[in-house]
Amino acid sequence: MSGQEVRNFGKVGVLYGGRSAERDVSLMSGAGVLKALRDKGVDAHGFDPAQRSLADLAAEKFDRVFIALHGRYGEDGSLQGALEQLGIPYTGSGVMACAIAMDKIMTKRIWASQGLPTPAYAELTAAITTQADLDRVAAELGMPLMLKAPHEGSTIGISKVSVPSGMRAAFDDCARYDEVLLAEAFVQGREITVPVLGQGSSARALPVVEIRAPGGNYDYHNKYFSDDTRYFCPAPFAPELTARVQELAVRAFNALGCCGWGRVDFMIRDGDDAPFLLEINTSPGMTGHSLVPMSAKAMGISYEDLCVDILGRARLELHAAQAPGQPATGGN
Repeated sequence: MSGQEVRNFGKVGVLYGGRSAERDVSLMSGAGVLKALRDKGVDAHGFDPAQRSLADLAAEKFDRVFIALHGRYGEDGSLQGALEQLGIPYTGSGVMACAIAMDKIMTKRIWASQGLPTPAYAELTAAITTQADLDRVAAELGMPLMLKAPHEGSTIGISKVSVPSGMRAAFDDCARYDEVLLAEAFVQGREITVPVLGQGSSARALPVVEIRAPGGNYDYHNKYFSDDTRYFCPAPFAPELTARVQELAVRAFNALGCCGWGRVDFMIRDGDDAPFLLEINTSPGMTGHSLVPMSAKAMGISYEDLCVDILGRARLELHAAQAPGQPATGGN
């Protein structure tokens, strides 16, 4: 992208930090994005919605914003709705897709309705779930299983339960984050992720990343701070499996109406290499350990160029909401 095209972005806000449980990760992502955009000549400015109001955001008169927020209040559609009202083009998916993708249960419902493979699951309501309910779900899904707070990310509010007697403690831990919990059948196998760029028929999958964490435990520490987690990109798969999961990633992305960019997480089952969709991130991490930049690098796209590419896709989903005097929105 030429210097003139970069200057045409105008004044850019990088939204990071926020009030979710993933604030610390977002601060790291946003710092990286801010530096990368400035290094490419973009007039970029940091903005933390936890420290400043929507009135401040409007007063900044940003021509577009890069959303580097993760989790609630930034990746769940609420901020996207505010930006639509303010007429500020933004990166990533629109209001509805973000809201759906943020809810792992709703995401699974849609994927299942589209015939896309995802592990068997059950819903548990924190306030009314009894021990009998926990025992029933453990019997239905088998052991081990995963308990998840469906509106959290970065492996926050997730517990692996290996024996039925461990259900209550894991349930109580996850219930600190959400009122309705997701119980999901555990898939023994390889953990992978597939970034997607674009929208609709133009959406394309980037190289597959395989994650091998110590003891198979890709938790918060191993995800963001450990040097012991190993990553393989492109994943050492047969071409047929690579093509299969990349196709599924794009289908899963489009099924939720996502656009711009995102990252689709899978498990590949041992024995038959069957892929299972776990979740989709509409504002993925952009830290030094993050997987979208790693995948882009494998196809020759630098971190800085990736940030510019994503920013160039900033748009308003509801074009009628575009404020007078705003530049034309970026396409995907």
